[in-house]
Amino acid sequence: MYAIVETGGKQFRVSKGDVIRVEKLAVAEGDSIALDQVMMLQSEAGTVIGNPYIDGASVNARVVENGKSKKVVIYKYKAKKNYRKKQGHRQPFTELEIVEISAAGAQRASKDRDQAEKPSLKSMKKAELIDYARANGIDVDEKATNAVLIETIEAAMQ
Repeated sequence: MYAIVETGGKQFRVSKGDVIRVEKLAVAEGDSIALDQVMMLQSEAGTVIGNPYIDGASVNARVVENGKSKKVVIYKYKAKKNYRKKQGHRQPFTELEIVEISAAGAQRASKDRDQAEKPSLKSMKKAELIDYARANGIDVDEKATNAVLIETIEAAMQ
């Protein structure tokens, strides 16, 4: 089982036991944190994709370390102008160990979405509307305009 979570403006693919480095979080070392911005879940039962996030799903993690990464040196230089500028930067990070991936409510949300999905008739072309009507057993005039086709299909679906 794995999940794709978003934190600090970045997306991470995580599974139980993984250790990841994310942007600095305001959490002390040893504490646990719940990442609730889960974008996708993959398990034995199947794949659930959020829109953009999955309701009820979360990833529980333990903070291993708060620190700074290695120094990056920025050196600016302009030829023949005696301009040199040296600057360093150490990006702060939080290291997380993934403890558990919770999919509570995720299956329910995906079933609701499947039932709610209906094709957008207004975005279909004329040929697609005619094919859709035939597939659903609706008699339509092939010479009619798109608006008339849409009205006929919507009336027959209710």
